[in-house]
Amino acid sequence: MQKILLKDLEKNEEVFKTLFTDCDDIIFRKIEIGDVYRVKMTLIYIDGLVNKEYIAEHAIYSLFIEEEIKTFSLKGFKTPLIDIISKETLTTIDVKEEFHIDNIVNSVLSGDTVILIDKVDKCLVFDSKGWASRSISEPQTETVIRGPRDGFTESVKVNMTLVRRRIKDTNLKIKMQTVGRRSQTSLAIMYMEDIVDKTLVREVNERLKSVDIDAVLDSSMLENLIEDNYMSAFPQIENTERPDSAAAALYEGRVVIIVDNSPFALIVPATVGTLLQSSEDYYTRWQEAQGVRVLRLVAVVLSLLSPALYIAIISYHPGLLPTKLTYYLAASRINVPFPAVVETFLMEVTIELIREAGTRISGPIGTTIGIVGGLIIGQAAVEAGIVSAILIIIVAITTIASFAIPSYEFAAGLRVWRFILILGAAIFGLYGIMLGVILLGTHLIKLNSFGVPFTSPYSGLGVRTGELKDTLTKAPIQELKERPTFTRPRNKIRMRRSWKDERK
Repeated sequence: MQKILLKDLEKNEEVFKTLFTDCDDIIFRKIEIGDVYRVKMTLIYIDGLVNKEYIAEHAIYSLFIEEEIKTFSLKGFKTPLIDIISKETLTTIDVKEEFHIDNIVNSVLSGDTVILIDKVDKCLVFDSKGWASRSISEPQTETVIRGPRDGFTESVKVNMTLVRRRIKDTNLKIKMQTVGRRSQTSLAIMYMEDIVDKTLVREVNERLKSVDIDAVLDSSMLENLIEDNYMSAFPQIENTERPDSAAAALYEGRVVIIVDNSPFALIVPATVGTLLQSSEDYYTRWQEAQGVRVLRLVAVVLSLLSPALYIAIISYHPGLLPTKLTYYLAASRINVPFPAVVETFLMEVTIELIREAGTRISGPIGTTIGIVGGLIIGQAAVEAGIVSAILIIIVAITTIASFAIPSYEFAAGLRVWRFILILGAAIFGLYGIMLGVILLGTHLIKLNSFGVPFTSPYSGLGVRTGELKDTLTKAPIQELKERPTFTRPRNKIRMRRSWKDERK
């Protein structure tokens, strides 16, 4: 197969027609221009990926009205024809010369337009992308009461622009790559050159280059391919569809990866502290944000331990409860035919079914499913004597607590371990819960995210009190003068002084 262009236009056309056999959306537009010497050209583009009006106005129309081409003669002109077209005729913004067949094919498949010229062994490629895309809208998974309302879309260029609007600094570097042998998915690696640790950037590049797969259809696929431990239930890469969150991560010295065709950007490294943070924490009063962060930690404990504690206490340790409460629990379970572990599993599986159904069916129907599942099924189960009333309360609290965790993937990991702790509580009681918690803590401590301990800054000998100002609690922004040290930033200072410091 021919690898480079020849000077014969017909042979070049035949190569591309062979490569695009049975591709009816590939358009071959032939034109002839010139009075003294007839110049034959062929435009190649994909219908649906390009802006036809742009091609007609800035390419075809410009070629037909160019007087220099009309009077062009191979013997009478010293300037090559391809230079006349690229530098004097085409009014498009981005024009480049190309001669390699594979590169030309990739350009066409990416939405560019190619101009083949007879008697020239090079072609011109210009950007003519114009496919339909979703407009910028409010993020669906990270809504805020106060804060920016714009969210990422499925266009990598739009997403880069949204971040660039928030960082007007020449130190913001953007490196473009492609992943996927067949999909050729574009992605952008973004980082602040004067802040980020060079080792982190090098590690990100090496992992991305090592990806060898047919197609990457979404950023979640890439996340699974480059994370440290894909067997873990917890994500070691943070994702967001908020440009302000991506910009904030860049200012902290982290790396942002934007993948084409995905509205979710990836942020590395990620830790337990970053996954429990929300962008709204920085847009509200610090006292409120600190209270909310404490509530999130409570939500983690409730989501993880509530069902397991219920099983352990009911089945093995009822003496830990006050006498009156023990009598009430016994009375509520007197008609329940199943052990505590069976009824707990029944309710947890039911809740997961309701959650999945509500997710798959959006809009009013999904809300109706949640209401029907939460109220009618729960009440009917209690009246039928299948489960106890106290278990309905515990499962409801557990579900609400899981929704209070900002990161959906982190909450999903806790759900997996919740079932493990339920099994441990059913076999060994409180001892099983303690064993499960120890295993979970050991697993989290062993996890890494691009060389950074996943439990930073809660673990390690390098923990300082100042590190907890923006993780365990939320200090006033005036106190957050240094960047987090878990990213190993080269520039550690992000705020030197405030107006009060100036007056001292």
